[in-house]
Amino acid sequence: MQSDDETLAEDPNSALVAAGFGRGEDPEALLRGHLSSADARVRVVALRGAARQGFLIDDEWLALLDDSNVAIRRDVVRLLAYREDCSDDHLERLVLALGDEDALVSERAAFALGEHRFKPALDALAAMAREHADARCRESAVAALGALGEESGLSTIIAALDDKAPIRRRAIVALSNFEGPEVDEALARAGDDRDWQVRAAVTQLGRHEND
Repeated sequence: MQSDDETLAEDPNSALVAAGFGRGEDPEALLRGHLSSADARVRVVALRGAARQGFLIDDEWLALLDDSNVAIRRDVVRLLAYREDCSDDHLERLVLALGDEDALVSERAAFALGEHRFKPALDALAAMAREHADARCRESAVAALGALGEESGLSTIIAALDDKAPIRRRAIVALSNFEGPEVDEALARAGDDRDWQVRAAVTQLGRHEND
């Protein structure tokens, strides 16, 4: 997930890109110097490189999560999903990012919270899964609830079986982390879903058939 520089149209600065891979005279100074660039595209490259090289400190991550530029916020939440040493401060700030005005920031924040199994996010994730206007966000929240595996999130996952087909499919995967009569009943109902991929997901679990 650290090779996204190639998704940019062209390198804004070859030395800056090289610094992101530890090359050049003083990579850290170069990358840090461009984190405040007026060009958001340059800032994104600097952010990715600095994150790759481990140059960013906790306060810088937190500040970047509040950046006014949506491209920066999108990248920060994506990168934090894979950061092994995320602090509770980072994760609590990601909970706030669930309410970002940009749907992709919110969706990626939900994914990150699921990856880190951050249980204090459960209520916010459940609210997103039930109420967010963007289906991508609801789907990501359902997946995160499945990753958390907390019984208090189960009713929300089951409720997602009445949402759009991609979310219903995601809910089936999330239910694989739960057991009990309520889960069996939900899977049995989903086994007759009008979407063949939902039905196939249930079949793959092999837990919907009555004895």
